[in-house]
Amino acid sequence: MARTTSNHTAINQLQDQIEAVRREAFAAGYAAAMQAVREVAAKPAPGAEGAAAAQPARRGRPAGRPRGGAQRSARAVRSAAQPAARQPRQRRAAAAKPATRAARASGGGRPQRGTNAKLVEDVLQANAPRALRPAEIRSAIQREKGVAMAFTSIRHALGQLEGRRVAEQVGDSKTWRHSGSGGGASAD
Repeated sequence: MARTTSNHTAINQLQDQIEAVRREAFAAGYAAAMQAVREVAAKPAPGAEGAAAAQPARRGRPAGRPRGGAQRSARAVRSAAQPAARQPRQRRAAAAKPATRAARASGGGRPQRGTNAKLVEDVLQANAPRALRPAEIRSAIQREKGVAMAFTSIRHALGQLEGRRVAEQVGDSKTWRHSGSGGGASAD
């Protein structure tokens, strides 16, 4: 019996030593991997020199400046240590807004006030006596004008047109049509 207990003790000690060596090796490998990630993140992306200069000026607080005065939040420390982690999201956001980017690239800057209502009115007038759902209005604007418009913007424009009596909602349905006898659109 004493021999069995000493075998179990020796096996437990051996397992503890193996576990300690495994943890040390993991910690060393993790530290080396994180150092490699920091080094890669510190290098600029290929071709990033010209892209950084071509980006439009941002509004609000400059990048890298902490929010709460001298103290840096945990989020700011994480983002400063790993700037490459945010690049895919920024690329997706840029790809999701081709119409805005195209409008700014053409020298127009921000679209003129009332543009969305005018686009929605044009689509309703072109399809006049037929009533359209917001999804049909959106796809028509995308197809004809090449502008991607959010449903919220379409609903807001429809509310504006309804207030001017240029468009009307058909009964309790979710369809809209050009009223024809409205107060008229704004002059161009």
